[in-house]
Amino acid sequence: MASKQLSTEVFANLKNRFGGSSLELKLNEHLSNEDSLVLYDKELVLSVVTELLHTYPFLVDVCGVDYPERAKRFDVVYHFADPKKQARLRLKVQVAETETLSSVTSVYKGANWFEREVYDLFGVHFEGHPNLRRILCHEDFVGHPLRKDYPSDKRQSLNVPIEHTFAKDKERLLGDSKDYLDDKIWINIGPAHPATHGTLRFMAVLSGETIEKFDVEIGYLHRCFEKMAETHNYTQLIPYTDRLNYCSAPLNNNVWCRTIEKMMAIKVPDRAQVIRVILDEFSRVIDHFVCIITQILDLGALTNFWLGMKAREAVYKLFEKLCGARLTVSIARIGGLGFDLPEGWIEQARETCKIILDARAEIDSLVTKNRIFVNRMVGITPISQEDAINWGFSGPCLRATGAAYDLRVDEPYGGYENFDFDIPVGHKGDCYDRYMVRMEEIIQSVRIIKQGLDNLPSGLICVDDPTVSYPKKENVYGNIEGLMNQFMMVIHNVAPPKGEIYLPQEGANGELGFYVVSDGTNKPYRVKCRPPCFAIFQAFTKLLEGHMLADAIATLGTINIIAGELDR
Repeated sequence: MASKQLSTEVFANLKNRFGGSSLELKLNEHLSNEDSLVLYDKELVLSVVTELLHTYPFLVDVCGVDYPERAKRFDVVYHFADPKKQARLRLKVQVAETETLSSVTSVYKGANWFEREVYDLFGVHFEGHPNLRRILCHEDFVGHPLRKDYPSDKRQSLNVPIEHTFAKDKERLLGDSKDYLDDKIWINIGPAHPATHGTLRFMAVLSGETIEKFDVEIGYLHRCFEKMAETHNYTQLIPYTDRLNYCSAPLNNNVWCRTIEKMMAIKVPDRAQVIRVILDEFSRVIDHFVCIITQILDLGALTNFWLGMKAREAVYKLFEKLCGARLTVSIARIGGLGFDLPEGWIEQARETCKIILDARAEIDSLVTKNRIFVNRMVGITPISQEDAINWGFSGPCLRATGAAYDLRVDEPYGGYENFDFDIPVGHKGDCYDRYMVRMEEIIQSVRIIKQGLDNLPSGLICVDDPTVSYPKKENVYGNIEGLMNQFMMVIHNVAPPKGEIYLPQEGANGELGFYVVSDGTNKPYRVKCRPPCFAIFQAFTKLLEGHMLADAIATLGTINIIAGELDR
């Protein structure tokens, strides 16, 4: 069913139930891939969202936008999707600074952290939320940093003793219970702990080694990406996207540029599209390798780490040969790419594919049927497909539950419809299935890369438009037209038309998307990154209840938390 037809039917049902004056449907424009539903009566938000659950089982994101000149200052924006029908819907609700909004956590479990983030960064209160407290900023932070009247250069130090924070968390987890038995203890893990990788903190109430309650704290690597996005132009933000999921930087570059290209109706040359696909899949491979080998390392097996790192290093040599950088590459440009493939790159890429498959085969032979590994993984923290979708899972963690949902197939972009590959799925949604899905996806990514290398078209790597793309350096230094083009792009850059867009892409961890609000200038009015592991990580505490403390380490590795993406 077409998205517009579905949106129209949903709107008609809502209109019949709640009245036409409280709702307005805006069918998607050329710069948006979502139909937009505006709700004028904030008191109806819980009822409307409850109705939307029947049609859109996936709550993709919840975010805020600040319009300080309005009486109802904030837009709270909900993004919904129906993977089976390839349909998306945006719901916008206006809220005044003194008003509250009903929490929708009773409908979508995945709304929990999203609402906490809006509360933390904008100050919108969600009535009925089970645990409405800050999530990215520390508890003693004053103000709400994504409000327009909060200065972008204003910083606040955390001066409260860590013991004070620990005491509050212990009291929150234990509640009013004063009669805990001797074998029930509260324990803190991280952030200075090898398994939490320096940026996460866990709190657990244990009965022996069994987890009764579990909570996490994030925000230790808060990048302030979304605040910085308001003070930099669209091209200047490309290096910042590198530093979101730094394990697969080109993926972040490409989805950001695709979002702006969609807003400006820019058609990227075919050669650039195919190279982007190749780079995306190399990025997916090394991201999966990092997830797999660090998780196995946390369980105590070292050899696999060096095997995966060897393959990762081979890919980094490709990136370095292409653009001079390895980890944070900034390869993409709005309109295409900044670099064409140098001589010998394609042959080196083919050899890298062989290195990847050899490393994967060695890891497979060492651990996939290893008795210790299997015992640590099979049946550990399973989740059903229905619960995974309700929590907002996507990517390998969702496919491990049996849902064959992949944006490269279900909402194809960048020419993926021209590639032949399979979507690996599991059936239990446990640690072992999450591992196996990623192992198989490495093979499928190599299939895509080889097809791209075999069918690479010739032509431009960026649009030939001086208002969009930077000139070649020889033109900048060699003629006045090139010099002026460079000057205008540096000073003015691109300016998408007024409007808003949410554009998703299949990142290594799942659905990675950017919601961009443009006011017609060369700097975004609002940018919201939808990081896949943020939605997944919020279910971590529920997954672990009733499992052993050691299972927390095994599970953390399989859901692949990248701190730069998590905290943005």
